[in-house]
Amino acid sequence: MIFHNLLDYLDFNIGLIGIFVFLLLTDIIKNKKPRDFPPGPWRPPFVGNIFTGVDYKTIEKLAEKHGEVFSVTWGSETTVFISGHKMVKEALVTKLDSFAERPVIPLFDKVYKGRGVSMSNGYGWKMQRKFAITHLRYFGEAKKNLEMSIQQESVFLCEAFKQERSPFNPQMYLNTAVSNIISALIFGHRFDYHDERFLNVLQWDIDAVILAGSSHAHLYNIFPRLFDYIPGPHQRMFNNYSKIIEFLKDEIRKHKENWDPSDPRDYIDAYLTEMEKKKTDPEAGFNIETLVFSSLDLFEAGTETTSTTIRWALLYLIKYPQIQKKVQAEIDRVIGQTRQPNLDDRANMPYTEAVIHEIQRMGNIAPLGFPRRASKDTTLGGYFIPKGTSVTVSLSSVLNDKSEWETPDTFNPGHFLDDQGQFRKRDAFMPFSAGRRACLGEPLARMELFLFLTALLQRFTFSPEPGEELSLEGQLGFTKAPGPYHLCVSPR
Repeated sequence: MIFHNLLDYLDFNIGLIGIFVFLLLTDIIKNKKPRDFPPGPWRPPFVGNIFTGVDYKTIEKLAEKHGEVFSVTWGSETTVFISGHKMVKEALVTKLDSFAERPVIPLFDKVYKGRGVSMSNGYGWKMQRKFAITHLRYFGEAKKNLEMSIQQESVFLCEAFKQERSPFNPQMYLNTAVSNIISALIFGHRFDYHDERFLNVLQWDIDAVILAGSSHAHLYNIFPRLFDYIPGPHQRMFNNYSKIIEFLKDEIRKHKENWDPSDPRDYIDAYLTEMEKKKTDPEAGFNIETLVFSSLDLFEAGTETTSTTIRWALLYLIKYPQIQKKVQAEIDRVIGQTRQPNLDDRANMPYTEAVIHEIQRMGNIAPLGFPRRASKDTTLGGYFIPKGTSVTVSLSSVLNDKSEWETPDTFNPGHFLDDQGQFRKRDAFMPFSAGRRACLGEPLARMELFLFLTALLQRFTFSPEPGEELSLEGQLGFTKAPGPYHLCVSPR
């Protein structure tokens, strides 16, 4: 009897061992890398490098150990990371078509389902991007309309700041001001700074961007089917996006009620007209669903990154009051106090331009950019990267490349000034990324940064809340943003 039970026990354990070996071999075969594939940390079976962080500081440490082109595997999904100015430039600029696609990112695919501008690929992406660029330019009337819109919004923003009699957090004011510029282009109108419905939309978006960088969001990308049923921050993110989408659908519904195809007022009107024209070309993707997500793309990108950069700007100018004074001196000398700043002033304000660029470099708001996918078999740095491989470019490593910047860890506007004090461009300045997937809102963002910041510094001097210790460390979500802080404004 005992012998029989022992045999049963051994048979059971041998069966378990057999199943384990089978699964292990399946995992090894499935994740076998091709010859000359980028190296990386050892991958434990089944779960991969699940305990390896995805933050940019962890990636920088891995690059120091494994080189500027290396790979990390989470679950069964492998990502190749590219670091350093030389390698990043080769990947995005020299090999322009090699990394021009987007991978399927479960976290965002659940929201976008491959639609819109940022998450689509192929013919549909080309058509959507071309339309967005053409019509944003059209409604901006070759920059002049946009310039006037930003100048007008600067007046509203300065007035809101002026009304604050005690230390305050500038985030919602800045988000509203910046969002009003892209809102005027997409929806044809701006929103009041106290519009509760619109402020809710902005807050949902702020939260969603933070939540997208959470550990739950990372785990969702590894085990999407499992985490669909697990509560956590990722579920709140999905809920936030659902409410933002309802807001966009409502705006589109209002447009359809009084839409005149012969007189487009804004991006939505123009898109509705294009839908009629492209009925015979369904692959181009012009339909209501795509309109919703392309509007979400433009609205979110046109709000979050620029407003975050301006928050970094005010924080750095408070931390370095002597630099704030030098910018104000240049404003007083070139613009004075009796007229609004305009874009023509940029050419005569090299120090201000240098400070804005250095804020973007140090603010480093998109340290790992946005994931890409190899659109064809290619080689980089002597390594083979097969078509379809997910690729992430470390923009942080470019903005802090020790071989490109004299003092990479120090806030130094001199990085962008020549020996005569004139503004100089730097090849390693890539806050908007580069190549075919570079941020299409770069021209607008540059206009906003200059006009909003010069208007604010023309009117006010900024200082910290008494007793508050300001940190430049920042908080990491999907972007890198300043932690909440309060400031004081003194009219000049």
